[in-house]
Amino acid sequence: MAGLFESAGEGAAAIALDEVEASILRSLEVQMLELIGPGPGGVSEDPLAALFADGPTEAPADPALARLFPDAYGEPGEPADTETRAMAGEFRRYTELDLRARKREDALSVVRALDGLGGDGGVLTVPAADCPRWLGALNDLRLTLGSRLDVTEDDEEGLYGLPDSDPRKPLVMAYLWLGGMQESLLEAMAG
Repeated sequence: MAGLFESAGEGAAAIALDEVEASILRSLEVQMLELIGPGPGGVSEDPLAALFADGPTEAPADPALARLFPDAYGEPGEPADTETRAMAGEFRRYTELDLRARKREDALSVVRALDGLGGDGGVLTVPAADCPRWLGALNDLRLTLGSRLDVTEDDEEGLYGLPDSDPRKPLVMAYLWLGGMQESLLEAMAG
């Protein structure tokens, strides 16, 4: 079970992480929280005001954030006409703040669970209700790393043969490990 999930029954999943694996995963999730940030305007103290707050209307300039918060209309990477940009901006205005909040909560769920290990490795059991949050957090990490590494479906297989001298190797190893974790979590949730 080292570094991969197994079924813990009734939709729950368990994973054995050594101290280094737990530290790496926690560090990646903390970096994800920093990348996502509090969102435009920060976090409001007034829940009612936050409910009616407008989000941004432009896609993020950072390619990793653009991957996490894609436009709802138009084709990725292709220039959109004025009407498509306007529709995408309007959609983003009403949805991005909630999406950012959900992604933050997913990452925080993982960080809190890892903090429960007390800085040591061990077996971590993720309740069935938290498995979707973990799945979302792992997916966000993979999307971000994939964006930073410029990974496409066509070249993902080539990542396995990357030479040790390639400076991308540590990030590629994390990307592949997270993919294995995602797949094993899906299997654990189903079985």
